[in-house]
Amino acid sequence: MPATPSQQGVDAVSERTQNRSQKSERRLAAQLAARKAAEAKRRRQAWAGGLAGLAVVAVLITVFVLVGPGDDDSTEPTAGSPSAGASATAPAGEAPAGQLPANADPALGSKPTVEAGKGELTKLTVTPLIRGTGPAVQTGQTITTNYVGVFYKDGKEFDSSWSAGQPASFAIGVGQVIPGWDQGLVGVTVGSRVQLDIPAELAYGDDPSGGRPTGPLRFVVDVLAAQ
Repeated sequence: MPATPSQQGVDAVSERTQNRSQKSERRLAAQLAARKAAEAKRRRQAWAGGLAGLAVVAVLITVFVLVGPGDDDSTEPTAGSPSAGASATAPAGEAPAGQLPANADPALGSKPTVEAGKGELTKLTVTPLIRGTGPAVQTGQTITTNYVGVFYKDGKEFDSSWSAGQPASFAIGVGQVIPGWDQGLVGVTVGSRVQLDIPAELAYGDDPSGGRPTGPLRFVVDVLAAQ
């Protein structure tokens, strides 16, 4: 039996409703797929960013280990921490080959034994142990030295260039090191080994809060070069 006009209208409306429902479902599915794709892309980018960050950190750590931390220019130079000198290294207690000045006493090739002082130290005392034949050190020159530093009262060592197997270089007489070094090493001839007995006021003082050696100190210094 053919459909009546009213039934045909109902069927048309039902078909349009069904079509709209199908289109809505397709749009919703497309939107969901787009969201999932965007989320997946963001996750990939986050992973990539994280891996890149780890790579940068790894590179920085490698550079830090190979090169070491940068020097802090704000650190006050001292006799206990002079700037690095020659790069040659040798076993502790021995000077690198070729480090000694021409015609130097062979004793300069070995670390000296430094003992405690005696009595009360009231003034800077410079005692030549080996007299070098080179030119005298002048104010403003950069000198290269090996040294041992001990506490004057008990002879306990607190610093030594020999431990690193390389000498230390610094300007002398211009305030880059403690006053006892500035005053005691100017005029010493290259190739000399001298003993510096330095009262606290010409060294690091008596205040231990800074972490530096306090009280009177004794250094044995080998002057290897001056320029």
